[in-house]
Amino acid sequence: MITIQAANKDDINTIVEFQLNMALETEELSLDPNIVKRGVEALFHDPNKGSYYVAKDQGLTIACLMTTPEWSEWRNGNVLWIQSVYVRPSHRGKGVFRQLYSHIQELVEKQADLRGIRLYVDKSNSDAQKVYDAIGMDNEHYQLYEWMKS
Repeated sequence: MITIQAANKDDINTIVEFQLNMALETEELSLDPNIVKRGVEALFHDPNKGSYYVAKDQGLTIACLMTTPEWSEWRNGNVLWIQSVYVRPSHRGKGVFRQLYSHIQELVEKQADLRGIRLYVDKSNSDAQKVYDAIGMDNEHYQLYEWMKS
């Protein structure tokens, strides 16, 4: 049985491993493990940065995602961005992300200051786009632009 829960500091190394794997799989990027670990730890030291959630199957962490809040004056509340989603290859296609998403959706429904959920996806990641379409998300309103310093 798969359970969804807020991550804790015991999950840090697994989350780091997942993020390193995701960068390689999705963008062919080899990230510096020390930087990623410090980045993951920073969130646990400052919960205002966001939250991690993990899916576990018989004690094994099989997936994670991070949420970060974005204030919306239009909605007078926060929108949660889903980021850093990773599901172990052995558990893909089994509804694990759907369960994680449902957990976040329930949090949003229960908390008056939360107004919705957003995420971004690489344009070339058609598998992920199909999953997001299947759970009822849409990409009708916004297109994402970014600038990152080198």
